[in-house]
Amino acid sequence: MRIFTAALATETNTFAPICIDRRAFVESLYAPPGQHPATPTLCTAPITVGRAVCATKGWTLIEGTAAWADPAGLINRQAFESLRDEILDQLRAAMPVDAVVMGLHGAMVADGYLDPEGDLLARIREIVGPDVLICAELDPHSHLTQKRIDAVNFFVVFKEFPHTDFVDRAEDLWRIAVDTLEGRVKPIMSVFDCRMIDVFPTSREPMRGIVDRMFALEKQDPEVLSLSVIHGFMAGDVPEMGTKTIAVTDGNEAKGKALARSIGLELFDKRGTFMMPQIGEAEAVALAMKADTSNGPVVIADVWDNPGGGTAGDATVLLRELMAQGASNVAAGLVWDPIAVQICMAAGEGAEIPLRFGAKSAPNTGDPIDALVKVVKVASNAEMKFGDSIAPFGDAAHIHFNGIDVILGTVRVQSYDPSLFTALGMDPLSKKILLIKSTNHFYAAFSKIASKILYCSAGKPYPNDPATNPYRRVRRDIWPILQDPHGHKAA
Repeated sequence: MRIFTAALATETNTFAPICIDRRAFVESLYAPPGQHPATPTLCTAPITVGRAVCATKGWTLIEGTAAWADPAGLINRQAFESLRDEILDQLRAAMPVDAVVMGLHGAMVADGYLDPEGDLLARIREIVGPDVLICAELDPHSHLTQKRIDAVNFFVVFKEFPHTDFVDRAEDLWRIAVDTLEGRVKPIMSVFDCRMIDVFPTSREPMRGIVDRMFALEKQDPEVLSLSVIHGFMAGDVPEMGTKTIAVTDGNEAKGKALARSIGLELFDKRGTFMMPQIGEAEAVALAMKADTSNGPVVIADVWDNPGGGTAGDATVLLRELMAQGASNVAAGLVWDPIAVQICMAAGEGAEIPLRFGAKSAPNTGDPIDALVKVVKVASNAEMKFGDSIAPFGDAAHIHFNGIDVILGTVRVQSYDPSLFTALGMDPLSKKILLIKSTNHFYAAFSKIASKILYCSAGKPYPNDPATNPYRRVRRDIWPILQDPHGHKAA
């Protein structure tokens, strides 16, 4: 067997003012054929898992380019087209192939392209023809368009949020692909449109139970090859945004349709109950300052200033509230501010300097902070862990002022792991309060050290209310824009 694999992925917040070009992919991950590291990124696990599978089977794996950019705003048209065409040219050179296995995110939007992944997959189908297997792994915070459904044989989607299972799901993707190529299964993909948009953390009920039942169904019924939920990405203003369910069955379309519909209607019935409760910045800081931290620091999650959702990660609303209430023994990170980092690196470790940082990117993110700070540590090409992967945050600086430590970075990335702090010489366990920027990906790692976790909605750097977000392209027949869309009998 000859199998082609590649990855092209990012997540586009169409409301974010930070447009990205090809440099953003180079900063996060750009790996030409054969140069992908042994460790996968969030959306490139099909490549690393494929290496192991093909080595075991004695098959030929032809690797194309792998490119990933941390979430932001609109992608430069030339950047998308050049990366797309690079992969397509590699596929043409690899022909003939028996299968194409892709790593995608699924929420990309480029200048001139509302559905870049659909465009890419349709072009792949044109090259390989109707009989070659095409499959891909997706992030659940994506847009499942009809164009994508028409182009592939099946999708497998991360089940967990936080996304701790991207390698496991890549293994599922390859298992189904191998069984298909060797004639043991005939995958049929069924999709149900939930006609809703919500946030579905799997670290709490009710989503935890739904995902566990999906796992159980896959294990118990050999005809059920894979079950997935496309959560949707509410910051993507595209026509087919929304929550959908996927069932991949072995030749049993009726069963797949019934399962996809059943899971989808259960999600709809529980709409509005999935997201963790959030509090304002004043209450969050007051609770954190009063908390017993003998068993670990209090973690305050700045849930909507999350670079993983395409924001800048430089909002100062919560940090200013900590300062206003006199909090001390606080560590905050990651705050994106390349200019401030450059100044700190020029000053050098140990220097005491006046510094303005934060709140440069967009409205509703607070005001820049001016302080006399000590540059505690600087680092080039800093990294933190994210499960089995590594998340770079670029040149970085650790500053200290008035009992507060802040990590400044030059690559926008959310706060995945406490190694964010240790990378800059700080012990997070020695702090009373940790202020981080993430919606839920932080939970897997930070919950292990936190005595308490507070989810805080501070300012509005992210379009977090689909009922009132100023959408221009999103259809109107989904909840909560329309309160009872299933009164129209979803297809």
